[in-house]
Amino acid sequence: MRWPTKLSLRLRSLFRRKTADGELDAELHFHLEREISANISAGMSPVEARRAALREFGGFEQLKEECRDTRNVNWLQDFAQDVRFGLRTLRKSPGFAAVAVLTLALGIGANTAIFSLVNDIVLRPLPYSQPQRLVSITDSYPEGALVAMRASLKTIDVAGYTDWTELNLTGRGDPTRLYGAAVSAEFFSILGAKPEIGRVFQSGEDQPGRDNLVILSHALWQSEFGADTNIIGRSVRLEGIDRRIVGVMPPDFRFPASKTQLWIPLDLDPRSVGAYWGGSFMPVIGRLRDGVSLEQARAEVRATLPRIRGMFPWKMPDALWSGSAVVPLQDSIVGDVSTTLFTLLGAIVLVLLIACANVTNLLLARAATRQREIAVRAALGAGRWRICRQLFTESVILAICGGGLGLLLAINGVAWLKLLLPANTPRLTSVTVDWRVLAFTAAIALLTGVIFGFAPALHASSIDLNESLKNAGRFSAAARSTRIRSVLAAAEIAVAVVLVIGAGLMIKSLWELSHVNPGFSTESIVTARITPNESFCEDPLRCQSFYSSLQDRVRALPGVNGAALVNVLPLDGRIDGFAASLEDHPRDPRDPAPVLWESVVTPDYFKVMGIPLLRGRNFTATDMGPNSQSVALITEATARKYWPNQDPIGKHVKPVFDTPWTTIVGVVGDVNETSLASRWPDFMDGAIYSPFGNATRVSGRHGRLQPTEMTLVVRTSNSPANYADLLRRTVAELNPEVPVSELQTLRTIVAQSTSAPRSTMSLFTIFAALALLLGAVGIYGVVSYSVAQRTAEIGVRMALGAQRRDILRLVMADGTRLALAGVAIGIAGAFAATRAMSSLLYGVTATDPLTFIAVAFLLAAVTLAATYIPARRAMRVDPMVALRYE
Repeated sequence: MRWPTKLSLRLRSLFRRKTADGELDAELHFHLEREISANISAGMSPVEARRAALREFGGFEQLKEECRDTRNVNWLQDFAQDVRFGLRTLRKSPGFAAVAVLTLALGIGANTAIFSLVNDIVLRPLPYSQPQRLVSITDSYPEGALVAMRASLKTIDVAGYTDWTELNLTGRGDPTRLYGAAVSAEFFSILGAKPEIGRVFQSGEDQPGRDNLVILSHALWQSEFGADTNIIGRSVRLEGIDRRIVGVMPPDFRFPASKTQLWIPLDLDPRSVGAYWGGSFMPVIGRLRDGVSLEQARAEVRATLPRIRGMFPWKMPDALWSGSAVVPLQDSIVGDVSTTLFTLLGAIVLVLLIACANVTNLLLARAATRQREIAVRAALGAGRWRICRQLFTESVILAICGGGLGLLLAINGVAWLKLLLPANTPRLTSVTVDWRVLAFTAAIALLTGVIFGFAPALHASSIDLNESLKNAGRFSAAARSTRIRSVLAAAEIAVAVVLVIGAGLMIKSLWELSHVNPGFSTESIVTARITPNESFCEDPLRCQSFYSSLQDRVRALPGVNGAALVNVLPLDGRIDGFAASLEDHPRDPRDPAPVLWESVVTPDYFKVMGIPLLRGRNFTATDMGPNSQSVALITEATARKYWPNQDPIGKHVKPVFDTPWTTIVGVVGDVNETSLASRWPDFMDGAIYSPFGNATRVSGRHGRLQPTEMTLVVRTSNSPANYADLLRRTVAELNPEVPVSELQTLRTIVAQSTSAPRSTMSLFTIFAALALLLGAVGIYGVVSYSVAQRTAEIGVRMALGAQRRDILRLVMADGTRLALAGVAIGIAGAFAATRAMSSLLYGVTATDPLTFIAVAFLLAAVTLAATYIPARRAMRVDPMVALRYE
């Protein structure tokens, strides 16, 4: 015979309680009857025998409890009983339960949604093999430096990539502009990324003659090639060059950017000195070799970079790469986004604390109405821990219900957040609600239940038994919770002050940013990216003729008031520039050469964009010929920085790797090229304009080739939406293989440049508004409950002659004290907390006094308004009704 285990006995006792209790009752009665029989045999009468047996056994029910304790199932049964009783109790108060659950759902749901972003963007390991060994070497490097690092470094295997490579796909109907990345041959193997079909690049396939290959993204493979599994080995025409498809990557591989559609090999050709050492600098990533620590890799890189700097064909400043470091690749990818996300997570945690305080206040108020119930429990033998456990169980039930509803809100909230945040947020597309998020929601729900249930449970369980039974139902015992509830309400206001001040600073920052003068006009301007194949522009004169004809045709379109071309449109995210030597501005050879932002433009650019000419002359048609003198315009800030108190007209500037000097012929107004918050990137020192088709550009001496891709800028008097099809047809008539992309208004581009601070501000404002609402509800609840407690007192006062305005002042004074205390504490806390937001602000300090004062008045007004509602109710108390109630 197989005997039952202890676990099976416990489960049987828990889930078959009636059967188990019946068996226990039968067993005890059996022993009782045996004792009675023994007593009778000893000469007692049946009545005396039964009485003696019962005395020997003690209390029958107590004996049952002792038996259950021996089985170790009481705590399970008690827990199940607590849950059932808690559900019945909450069902009797549906209004209270609904308000508490909804309040918690808002707080838990918002926390879960933000944590989903933090989890997938910041905390989740990169989806590559052994991601902890992947690193990034900060700064950027030319092709020659990458090759030198690949040969020299013994602790890291390195690879480079360009994260902004655009190519034309032709030969398949309308030309299509694709976003890709040019990568070194080891790129995929270093990441440990495997293709879905085909293979990745192999060693040596980034050398001239072996690099006409391409790997497709999963999305491009599906959209352009119909997910054809036989595509490996076929050729596609990119930039006029046939490239053989060797692989397709899986759907989750999107490095280096979510919009990457294909990968081509770098063309590492040391014979092209200008491109090899002075072309586009690129990021470098690596994988630590076995047994190598991050510190060892850092030491080797610090020792190697000075030797590589000496390999340049021209003198480079000693400061170049002096601050380079080796950091985990994940930290490099996430960048400043982690600061924003953790700031938002901190803000929403504060909102959850306010929600907990509100629910605590609700439970404290509800506990006052349950004094008799709790007193009866205590009188029947329930200890303080037993009562606390019951109340904690009810709190946890509320928290679990709130967590479940919050999770549903979070699932929808994550989808909304992905639309609200900028599309270039790293790893945004991979954000989902996974098991980690579910575990976080469960943990935060349970923790929340403990937090808001702690004070009410302790307060309710520490009752005076006689007082509670005598005064049950009259609120007298509830008066002891007033101080706790007042402290919680003041704390809610304090936290709300911190959040509203943070939101106020961000709103003011965005206001300042949106009112920055970018240096150009945005009204009635349409832009379009024109991208001929590189092979088409190998003949510079043919390329220039194409663009000249395009401008003439666009100017002839109805409603067009001007058209011009520029290689890099302000605020579109592209960067172009060069290290420069400037006349009459000597520098220490140990210092880095100034880097100038370079815009290549046609003469009408400044007129179309509304950029003022301050001194000298504009470009003319004679400046754009192959035999023209090399001339340039500079911005006012550049002139002021390098030639203060001098006339810059006639001064000369040139790239450090070039020989002929370029003459400055004019000075134009400053333009914010990279963002509304700055004129150019931190590593640049000025801005210069060169004419399209200039001699230096056409000849391409030392690698400075005329740009192939240009942006068309059109000023119109009609609706900009009318020109999309017109521009595409016009370009197709000149060259059907030239795609037109990024067709949008300049106003849209400017608005997109503020998308990151606007999304952060929007979320922070929503959190602050929620905190303000919950704080006001908390004040209202405390004052309203106080009025209910003091109904008799108010009736007596009015019966003795107090006027309504006296009652109003009496009640408002309570709310005012809470409001002032909360605002004062909140302002003090905000002075410390908002300093962490400094990096997110523009044009406003983290301790802006105007914002602090405005928020203080706002919070005071809101809390006083919340106090006024119960104060008006107190003014309407009928003295006779109040006294009769007492």
